[in-house]
Parts: sequence; structure tokens; C-alpha cells
Amino acid sequence: MLQTASWIGPTILIVFACAYTLVFLEEKIHLRKSKPVMAAAGLIWILVALAYQQNGQSHEVAERLRDVLLEYAELFLFLLSAMSFVNTMVERNVFESLRTRLMASQLSVRGIYWITGIVSFFLSPIADNLTTALVMGTVVLSTLGKNKKVAAGALVNVVVAANAGGAFSPFGDITTLMIWQKGVVDFGQFFALFVPALVNWLIPATIIAFTLPKKQSDVTNIIAPVHKGGYVVVGLFLSTIATTVFLDHYMNLPPFLGMMMGLGALNIYGYFLNSAETRMLKKSPTLDVSGTNDGEHWPIRKPFDIFGVLEKVEWDTLLFFYGIMLCVGGVGAIGYLEGLSKFLYTDLGSTTANILIGLLSAIVDNIPLTFAVLTMNPQMDLGQWLLITLTAGVGGSLLSIGSAAGVALMGIGRGIYTFMAHLKWAWAILIGYMGSIVVHIIINNGLFTKQ
Repeated sequence: MLQTASWIGPTILIVFACAYTLVFLEEKIHLRKSKPVMAAAGLIWILVALAYQQNGQSHEVAERLRDVLLEYAELFLFLLSAMSFVNTMVERNVFESLRTRLMASQLSVRGIYWITGIVSFFLSPIADNLTTALVMGTVVLSTLGKNKKVAAGALVNVVVAANAGGAFSPFGDITTLMIWQKGVVDFGQFFALFVPALVNWLIPATIIAFTLPKKQSDVTNIIAPVHKGGYVVVGLFLSTIATTVFLDHYMNLPPFLGMMMGLGALNIYGYFLNSAETRMLKKSPTLDVSGTNDGEHWPIRKPFDIFGVLEKVEWDTLLFFYGIMLCVGGVGAIGYLEGLSKFLYTDLGSTTANILIGLLSAIVDNIPLTFAVLTMNPQMDLGQWLLITLTAGVGGSLLSIGSAAGVALMGIGRGIYTFMAHLKWAWAILIGYMGSIVVHIIINNGLFTKQ
């Protein structure tokens, strides 16, 4: 640990703890989570600079800070592009069309339960677990909302499925993205977690399913159309992912480059889409731009505006990542993470440490936990890096507040999906959590080379 005045280290921890407490209380005090951590990041690095000055190492502070900032910059650019694509698909009605088609499918309650779970599991690796949970959660509330008990169980299923699906893809969760960008796990290696992630979801899903009735669900015959160019945007997004993976695997170029190139392509396509829709409005001045016309034209509310889409990017989330990564980086610069790494990965052992971190992610956001592990950079084999990827990704499912998907569904499912409604099934989710770990250790045994 850095030899410094005794008050600086503890003060840094206090500042970080206070900031994170405010983040934890965001829903109650309505203070955006980015604000306290951004302020704390500045204070922490000022304290780090004082500590380094006292040790005659002031020239090292800026270098350490720039290293952390570079990691954030890569994450920021990647997420900016991914969020822009997702928001464009929302604006083009892609997810709304999917939602209404599922609602019109005349399935039983159990049918809706399993379909929303399956779609959540396979959609989240591409669209991320938060977006997936919101789309599928809306389907559940629209079709099963009259029965609060049934709807609550189905929403728990959506959260677990979305988090599990996001664990075997770099695009499924922020933690998997961070691990991929760090280079400790290659893109293709994440898919070794497919079966463990599937087990993580199927065990609690099967248990909850036994409590559901077999009756018919509510059905609607209204299917929302995809707006003009929506399928092209989906194609551009998939092409961007493929290009990003190719550049990373074959040319060793960082993932953000391929994503930003794809965002540039989306911007260019947005120009032509805007021009086409503007001409449509000029030719058809009676066109209902509210998006509910008679079907003779593509339903558009107004000409597509890519910069309007960019305005809807979750800037609070992006700035939160800035603050939290700099805070954790500051704690690491002062030497605390080195001691923590020794305790976790030397004294306890990698397997125990990674399982405990996953359990802790049900209470503490998995992003700072994952970044802390990456900053510690313990000597682990591929099997252990995949284990922390799995546990940090699915551990948050244990509590409704443990993941962005759960928090989001508590917002749209007020009175139905609550902390206690989720906690009722925590025991089943815990069985799935431990089951996925056992399955990973068994089927990926060859990846655990360092015992």
C-alpha cells in the first residue's frame, strides 16, 4: 500500500462510500446517480495526488489517471454507439412491433410466461438485458397484469432470463463488455457460458412455472407496424456487431472502433431516411403523423432525426460510468485494491472469491465490482475469468435491486413487481445461481488450468 499520511486513505474510502450511498438511495431521494460519483471522482483523485506528492511521486498521478480515463473512453464510445442503435430501433417501432405480435399470439398464461422468458434469454445478448427486460416486461404486464401474483412471477422470470442471457455475450451486459474490452476473454470464448447461463435461468423458471394456471391470457388483435427503415436499422446493427468482432479478432483493433464506424453508417442512412420521410409528408399533407394512419403509408410521427435519437441516449448512465470508474481507479491507485486482491484471490482462492463477488452484486452494482476485479488484475486462468463473468452477470438476479433489469421493471410494474415479490423467489434463483456455477466448472473443466 502507498506509504502516506494515515488520514488520506480512509478519507478516500469515506468519500467513495458516501457517494455510493447516494447512488443506492437514488429511487428515494431522486438524485441522479451520476452526480455524486462524478463529484466523488474529482475529490478522490485530488486526495490521491496529495498522497503521491507526500511520497515524491507526483509525476505518476496524471499517468495513472489517464490510464483509467482511456478505459472509460473506450467504454463510452462503444456504449454511445450501441445505445444509439437501440434507441433508433425503439423510434422505428421495432420492439413495439415485437411486443404486439407476442400479445396477439393467443397463448395460454404459461405460454406467455415461457415465450417471454425465451425471448428475453436470446434477445438480451444482442439488445442488452435492460432493453430486453423493458420490452418483455411490458408484454407481461399487458397480458397478465390483471392477476398480480401471476404477473409478478412472470416478471421475475424475465429479469432472470435477461440477466442470464446477457452473461454469455459481450453485448449483453456492461460487465461482459468491460471484460471483453480488457482483453482477458476473447469474443468467442464467452459462448462457453451459454449452457451455464441457460441452467441459471431454467432452474428458477421451471420452479415458478409450476405455480401458474393454464388458462388463456388476454389477447389483442392490434399489431404495431415497424416504421420505415426499421428492418434496415436492425441489419445495420447486426452488421456493426459482425464488423466489430472481425476487427477485434483478426486485426486486434479495439471494439469501439467498429461500433463507431457502424454509428457513422447509421448517421448516413439516417440522412436518406430523413429525406425520404420529409418527401412523403410533402406529397401527403393529410398523412397522420401520429403513427396511427390507415396503413396506406408507413406510420411516421415526424421525419427521422438521428440527432434526436442521440439526445435520448442515457447520459446519466454514461456519466455514472465515468464517476464510478474513476472512483474505483482512485481507490486502486492508493493501494487498497492490491490488499483486497491478496485477501480474495490468494487467501480465499479464485473460485470462492468469484462466487462471493457474484453474491455481493445482488446488493452492490456489478459494474464497480467488475471494474475493481479488472483493476486488481489477479492471475487467473480463462475458466476463472469466465466464472467472474458469469457470477457478476447473474448474481444481480437474486434481488430486484441487484440489476438494471430488475430496477427498471420495478418502475413500470409498480404494485405488481416489488422487492418482496422478487424476494419470494430468491431461494429458487439461488439454486439456479449455484447450479450454473457447478455446470460451468464441470463442462468447462479444461479451461481451469491453474489450481
